Amino acid sequence: MSTPGYLTYVWRPVTGGRHAFPIAATKSPPEDTVEAYCGAEAEASELHDRSEVDWVREQTCMDCWRVLAAQP
Repeated sequence: MSTPGYLTYVWRPVTGGRHAFPIAATKSPPEDTVEAYCGAEAEASELHDRSEVDWVREQTCMDCWRVLAAQP
């Protein structure tokens, strides 16, 4: 159960789309592989230092969107 007022996920434009990741993924060592809510994998280093251009170029992953929308 999540605590109200605390961030539990974060959207990040990684190679292949703008995906939602558990907030814990942002604290993973850069060489680790992290998994988005849809199952897409990315290197943890890709979650940091993204530019506005990255945000514009990548499309939102609708599978991540559906997973998060279905949560209570």
